[in-house]
Amino acid sequence: MSTEKFELIAPCHFGLEAVLKREILDLGYEISKVEDGKVTFLADAQGIADANVFLRTTERILLKVAEVRAETFDELFEATKALPWERYIPQDGKFWVAKANSVKSKLFSPSDIQSIMKKAIVERLKGVYNVSWFPEDGASFPIRVAFMKDVATIGIDTSGVSLHKRGYRQMTVKAPITETLASALIMLTPWKKDRSLVDPFCGSGTFPIEAAMMAADMAPGMNRSFLAEDWKHVVPRRCWYNAVEEAQDRVNLKIETDIQGYDIDAEALKAARANAKMAGVDSLIHFQQRPVKELHHPKPYGFIITNPPYGERLEEKAALPQLYREIGESYRGLDKWSMYLITSYDKAENDIGRKADKNRKIYNGMLKTYFYQFLGPKPPKRSQSQEKKEGTIS
Repeated sequence: MSTEKFELIAPCHFGLEAVLKREILDLGYEISKVEDGKVTFLADAQGIADANVFLRTTERILLKVAEVRAETFDELFEATKALPWERYIPQDGKFWVAKANSVKSKLFSPSDIQSIMKKAIVERLKGVYNVSWFPEDGASFPIRVAFMKDVATIGIDTSGVSLHKRGYRQMTVKAPITETLASALIMLTPWKKDRSLVDPFCGSGTFPIEAAMMAADMAPGMNRSFLAEDWKHVVPRRCWYNAVEEAQDRVNLKIETDIQGYDIDAEALKAARANAKMAGVDSLIHFQQRPVKELHHPKPYGFIITNPPYGERLEEKAALPQLYREIGESYRGLDKWSMYLITSYDKAENDIGRKADKNRKIYNGMLKTYFYQFLGPKPPKRSQSQEKKEGTIS
């Protein structure tokens, strides 16, 4: 079965599809469709393992079963029952419709969609396996369905716990940014591992940790497990061994980095250090307690990538103008640096004192945020002989 081609769906934050698309192409898989908030691609069984282990910017990997059109519950029942569920779900499989959502469609009640589809799958499998009930004590197959204009896209979740849970964030502070969003935002910048990176509001350390994992070429999913590891009839065990073995071979912690995380909150820094250690990249990051107004750095051409406070609570709102003015002042004191910040605070540019060169709207959950990009000059191209001397050309 390993040569069989599947269509896989990778959901992501709205506005970050291009980053995920590039990641999938870099893994060597073919894109079939890019839509708002998701990228669909073609892969074999090995691709299911690779996507879960290596992709940094997707929330989960769904194995696409079908797209069906349905305007009534009868149509939904018949269309679902006609699908070849036995290809995926064995006789002892535990299956349920874990999530249903609907946009601009006649069928819109998630709980009704869920129960009708479950009934239809049971009917189908009863006929195929010739049994009247299912023990459901085997591997798990959570099904997800998304209706858009009366067309339902149906997939089975191969990941389980969302992929932003890399396994390193044991300790968090309030309003953390997810690991997948942090990675995608770093990838939207031209930052490379030989350039300085500072996050002056590092919180529990997500930006510096994700950057350090990229610098060390450490796969985000190498230290966690996935639901589809138990689907041995779909994804042979060796696919997972191959992916993890490749991930381990690629890690390089002997690199020189200049990645720093600052925060004024001692508790946040404690969490950040613990998380970095858990992720295995604590040797690549320097954490320090300091306010944004004390941000300075001797090297030119660095990057600030940060998620400053938004002031979601009223008493914090009053402090924002001053805080963003301090961000602006510190940034002006940095020689030839670029600054990227994500915030929902609408007067950010005004208080920073400079209009962003680029601005991108990104939905962080239900919250509309902006990714402001203040671009510094590019560093001069270094000559090949200089790079050879420094050992950066292999």
